[in-house]
Amino acid sequence: MELQTWYQKDYQEDSIPGISLDKWYRLNKKKPKSKNIIVAVIDTQIDINHEDLQGQFWTNEKEIPNNGIDDDDNGYIDDINGWSYTGTKNGGYVVWSNYEYVRIVRDWGPLFAGKTDSQIDAQDLYKYKEYHRALKELEDKNKYYKNWFKSLNHNVAIYPLVKDTLKFFFPKEDYSYKQLDSLYKKYKINDKRYKQRRDDNDKDLGALISYMMVNLEVNEKTFEEVRDMQTQLDSIVNKKLNIEYNERLLIGDNPNVLEKGYGNNNVSNNKEGHRPIKNHCTKVAGVIAANRQNDIGIKGIVQDVKIMPLNILPKGDEHDKDITMAIRYAVDNGAKVINMSFAKEFSLHKEWVTEAFKYAEEHNVLLVHCAANEGLDVDKNPFYPSDNDFEDYKEISVNFINVGSVTHNLDSTFVSDFSNFGKQNVDLFAPGDEIYSTSPGNKYVFDSGTSLAAPMVSGTAALIWLYYPKLTVQEVKQIILDSGTAYNLEVIVPGTKDKKALFSELSKSGKVLNVFDAMQLAEKVSKKKL
Repeated sequence: MELQTWYQKDYQEDSIPGISLDKWYRLNKKKPKSKNIIVAVIDTQIDINHEDLQGQFWTNEKEIPNNGIDDDDNGYIDDINGWSYTGTKNGGYVVWSNYEYVRIVRDWGPLFAGKTDSQIDAQDLYKYKEYHRALKELEDKNKYYKNWFKSLNHNVAIYPLVKDTLKFFFPKEDYSYKQLDSLYKKYKINDKRYKQRRDDNDKDLGALISYMMVNLEVNEKTFEEVRDMQTQLDSIVNKKLNIEYNERLLIGDNPNVLEKGYGNNNVSNNKEGHRPIKNHCTKVAGVIAANRQNDIGIKGIVQDVKIMPLNILPKGDEHDKDITMAIRYAVDNGAKVINMSFAKEFSLHKEWVTEAFKYAEEHNVLLVHCAANEGLDVDKNPFYPSDNDFEDYKEISVNFINVGSVTHNLDSTFVSDFSNFGKQNVDLFAPGDEIYSTSPGNKYVFDSGTSLAAPMVSGTAALIWLYYPKLTVQEVKQIILDSGTAYNLEVIVPGTKDKKALFSELSKSGKVLNVFDAMQLAEKVSKKKL
């Protein structure tokens, strides 16, 4: 099997549970009725110079580049290819931000801290419960990460000593786990040679050997990788989980007030000294729109499409304000599909996002969202944004598709072990395991996640509208759900070791995306409208 293109295959023709994309392109003889469909990708920064995405980006033709003027009077200066809502005043972007539960504890603490249920008004009871859920999450995560950080700091401190000590026994540092194990056993049976190597003030030799054995067996990390992890954990403890940290000072806005114009226009930015943050969006965009005509790299789902990058994702949780403003920007600037490959377990201003969903619905715009990668039942564990308000469990719009991930294994491991699921709140599944896509720097990599399943659906929706532009957003959503492929098999429920359920019970449709069948059904629905 060609793993790089497995998800484009057809089960009937290839015995591979893909989305039947190749089959549709091979058999289709029609020409699209629309020229281009704009797909907004609300995500991280993107590599706008990637070789396989050239010609595939949206351009705001009403804006004169780099003149410092809001030429189209849309509230954004020089927004040529989109907008970065995490852009800073100095032209950079925010790398680290709080988790949403940290913001809830900070913002709602003055209202609810120290109060009992009987002291809370009925209209505030939901927020009160969410505050306590957030507080517990913060306490648990603080304990976990601070302990890990403390342990890692010890590892960083002791690592050079371990390396130096083992050089006495292995001058070329070419030891294996088996050799260290043998050395450790000799030490433990009090071999005099090794006891003489140890002074009273030295670290215990057995502990040093054991440390390196664990590193080889479990971590398999170099010292540089350990140091890098130390830096990452430092930022988690002191930024993501720090109630005093406020990344919005770098942006210069108030995250509790809706407004236009904050951020900057640099959607392809990357700071020196940080891991490239452009990876995620570049992969997502590649699935949707990698150039199908240039004979390099990969082939996206649809050629006649323009990607509109909208940056909102830092390392941490995205702000509801940024989600809201990005959705409204996409709608106002002509997007028909909005891909949202991000998720969080709390929502500080979900009412703003709800209104943005409805705004998109009113303008016939489809929202496609990844179900997230926690291996949880999202009917019981809320993930945001969602078309379920999780307060009285009502559906708030009809233009939202939540997508889980499947593998290429048509057996009990068919559903990706990381994928969230839910009979009510996951609409269908799409391939999201071992997906080959574009990566920054003209590279191509495999990656897995529901983040890569969502753009499969976004690309399909764009393809439907290219050929059948008169369909409503509700019709397009229903076509995608109804036309999916049903598989009658038992699968391991994500988040469990061996609990099984029928695949049909893990999503609302019980199906996997099928492009060929979706286009066939779209044609039938369109003819009925004539």
